[in-house]
Parts: sequence; structure tokens; C-alpha cells
Amino acid sequence: MSGLDMIPGSLRGVLDVSNTTWALSEHSVLQPMWDYLQQNHESTLRSPLFPVILSVSMYLVLVFFYTVLDLLAPTWPSIRRFQIHQDRTVTWSNIGSTLALTTYNHLLYIFPAAVAQWLWRPPVPLPREAPTLTAFLLGIVGCTVVFDFQYYLWHLLHHRVGWLYRTFHALHHQYRQTFSLVTQYLSAWELFSVGFWTTVDPLLLQCHCLTTWAFMLFNIWVSTEDHCGYDFPWAMHRLALISLFTPSVRPVSHIPRLSFLANLSIFLNNNKKKTL
Repeated sequence: MSGLDMIPGSLRGVLDVSNTTWALSEHSVLQPMWDYLQQNHESTLRSPLFPVILSVSMYLVLVFFYTVLDLLAPTWPSIRRFQIHQDRTVTWSNIGSTLALTTYNHLLYIFPAAVAQWLWRPPVPLPREAPTLTAFLLGIVGCTVVFDFQYYLWHLLHHRVGWLYRTFHALHHQYRQTFSLVTQYLSAWELFSVGFWTTVDPLLLQCHCLTTWAFMLFNIWVSTEDHCGYDFPWAMHRLALISLFTPSVRPVSHIPRLSFLANLSIFLNNNKKKTL
């Protein structure tokens, strides 16, 4: 006799109804939104350009927000008190040089790659079913862990090998002071590596396209916040689970993102001070 047969019939019925209700409720959480998006914006969502536009737009919105704070901070004590480098001011020269390189990289690399996708890649098929909430969240976490591991190895290699550091990575450390525009102050090789992993990791994990887009936005949010130069009370590194992916102690200088592997042991040891 199985364990299920030993459960009284009335209780077994309650459990069956409970399981069915949970499955339906979990399934329905994202389905209405997904149905709306498909019914009203299907052609946009299927375009190969959509992920690029989504990512670039998210980055520009975050950078604009933090740059406005940087410009207001010198005269607004309520903002300045959250700055990590209160003795340093983000100047128009800093903004101009970092924005120039970001624009150069986007025009020379990202824009041509996006146009190539638009010309040669067919429209993306959209599944009719939305991911369950569990699959959605686990997909974002899984992609973030894989991405962080890849960047950890990339960064470790480019710091251990002097030629790689000087040729491809030293540019990112030109500014010791952190501010949002430093996030993509990168060489073409580093920009390509980060973009490649962000695109490929959801495919490797067979994520739903909705999960893929959410991961892209989350990854940009984490990266920009890591470089923004502010330590707000609501920052993601203060949240228990998300602190695995963001620095547990905000840096006093430009320290690279080695987040998950560096912070996992810290998280398991009550978030003691990082020893990287």
C-alpha cells in the first residue's frame, strides 16, 4: 500500500484541490501580462532588434538618473550623504569622456550588430504560454549565476596576465572613482564578452523569452548600481538573497564585479567584511 493510499479520502481530495489551485494560480500570475503583450505588441517583441533596444534603453535611463544625482550632489546634502566618495565630485569632464567612449562603442559595435540581426535573423517565435513564476525567477537567478561565474573567470584571467590587462581591461580601471557611466567604459573586447554571455546564457539554460528579457534588465541594473557610486538604503546589496550578486560592502575605489563567487562565502558567514 502506498503512502497516498493511507491518506483518508477527504484529506486526499483537499490536497488534490490545493495542488491544482496552486498550479493554476502560479501559472496565471504571468499569463495575463504575456497575453496582453502578445496581443498588442507581438510584432515589436518578435523583432531581433527588441532585446537590443530594451537593454540600451534600460542602461540610458539608469545612467541618466544617476548622472542627474551626480550633478545635484555637490549642492544637495540629502543626496551627497549617500555618495561613497563624498570628497570627490563627478565633473562634466568625467561625464564627457565616459559618455564619448560609450557612444563610440555603441555606434561602432552595438549598432552594426543590431542592424545585422535585423537584416539576417528571422523574427523570433513567441510561445503562447508564459513561464511559471517559479521558472521565471529561477531562470533569472540561474542566468545571473552563470554570467557571474563567466565574468569572474574572465576578470581573473585579465588581471593575472599582464598583456591581457594592459590591452583589454586597463581602460575599465582608468577611473578609480565610481560613477554610473563607468559601467560601460570598456574596451571592445570586454563589451563583446559581456554582451555575448548575456545573450547566450539564457539560450543555454533554455529560458522563456520573457525570462531572458527580465534577466537582461536585471543584469544591467546590477552592473549599473555596482558602479553608481551611491550606497542607498534600498540598494540591492542590502537585500539578503540579492546580496549574493552584488558587493556586500561597497568599495571605496573602483573594485570590479566578482560578486557571486566572492560573496557566497561571505553570505554564508553572516556577511562578514569581504577580503577580496
